[in-house]
Amino acid sequence: MTWGVTDLTVTYGAVTALRSVTVAVEPGAIVAVVGGDGAGKTTLLRALAGAVRPASGSVNGPTLSHLGFMPTTAGVWRELTVDQNIDFVGASQGVSGVVLAARREELLEAAGLTAARDRLAGALSGGMRQKLAFSLAMLHRPPLLILDEPSTGVDPVSRVELWRLISTAAAQGAAVIMATTYLDEAERASRVVVLDAGEVLLAGTPAEVLENMPGHVSVVPEPSDRELAWRRGRTWRQWFPADPPAGTPRVADLEDAVVGAALAKAAVHA
Repeated sequence: MTWGVTDLTVTYGAVTALRSVTVAVEPGAIVAVVGGDGAGKTTLLRALAGAVRPASGSVNGPTLSHLGFMPTTAGVWRELTVDQNIDFVGASQGVSGVVLAARREELLEAAGLTAARDRLAGALSGGMRQKLAFSLAMLHRPPLLILDEPSTGVDPVSRVELWRLISTAAAQGAAVIMATTYLDEAERASRVVVLDAGEVLLAGTPAEVLENMPGHVSVVPEPSDRELAWRRGRTWRQWFPADPPAGTPRVADLEDAVVGAALAKAAVHA
């Protein structure tokens, strides 16, 4: 079963949060949704989870019992221990007995939380809480897993461990859609959706996103137009509206493609 949204528009009063957005999430695939603050990432995920009513378009998502959702703020109960969190979510999802016992041990081991099972969730480090939240979202083996910036603010080691958990879930057949602020994570996804002000700027595999960015980005010693340039380390990048000469790579990486696409959109509406 392929999940997703088709030609989706979501409004909050006079504000259009999403406009004609189409995204498909297939079993075994990871779709990374990237964009700046206010781009519409969380609205898209909440619409797919059935928490937001669309103004138009359609949503094809599973029932809540077949959905795993991890919100931006870690979906754990801080006043409960790790084990008690698992018991609570297990009861709410109808997972009990030997099935819950086996699933508990499997998830705690995979997340490196076995030794912390009796600790209050509020006493865990940020990375450990995020791994617990992911484990809770995966407890009932949902076919669709929705993750809203699961690794934001997490230390580098925990980010790697979270990505391993996410990749394992996809390898086991889950359809995964995740919002992320880390473009190195997006580069490892099956598909990437770049949002800006509620609209899709680019979508496709990471390679397709790089190829389809309008114009091109070059490394320049000194920018000729500061409004179209940005710093990357000790160098300058600049977006140029014309396509590059034949045989010249358009961009160096996904970050350049995202910035370049946003500048191209701004140029069109200028």
